[in-house]
Amino acid sequence: MKSKDLILVIDMQNVYQPGQEWACRDFAGAAQNILTVADAADAAGVPLMVTAFLPPEDPKGDWQAYNEKYKAINADPWLNALADEIAPLAETHPFCPKSTYNALDHPDVHRAALAARDRGGRVVLTGVVAECCVLWTACAAIDLGCHVVYLTDAVSGLDRPKEAASELVLSGLSPLQCALMTAADYLNEA
Repeated sequence: MKSKDLILVIDMQNVYQPGQEWACRDFAGAAQNILTVADAADAAGVPLMVTAFLPPEDPKGDWQAYNEKYKAINADPWLNALADEIAPLAETHPFCPKSTYNALDHPDVHRAALAARDRGGRVVLTGVVAECCVLWTACAAIDLGCHVVYLTDAVSGLDRPKEAASELVLSGLSPLQCALMTAADYLNEA
């Protein structure tokens, strides 16, 4: 872990928990690794931000069909809420709700990513969904000129093949623009 980094906790909401419609394969494991990284970040003074995907209020284009298909999920406050184990992070760190896949679309997250880049830090990605919001955020951060660290065991997708596909895409950008590592490797790096 480097003090100049920015850690993003992306969309760890109840709808992605086991038994829910958008359940991710290892939500609990990702959550535990996120909390370990968050504790270390707090001890080291490394900034951390939490996002949540909330439906657009006035959807345009394909977002209209998306909102129609998932209106029951969109209307359920519990499904949209952060998971109990993650919610305290949003009370002690910036909470940035968004209505696109890319977390950097939130202006505060965008500014924080640029600040990390400009101070020689990296954008460290955790959360869900590997093949959606996390991957989109990784690509957007790379486009901004940020070096991305993707914590493979602090990210979860709908299933292992989709997680592996996301990792494969990002591995093609390694080591110049992206590093894939476990939470332990990140915490123990020199």
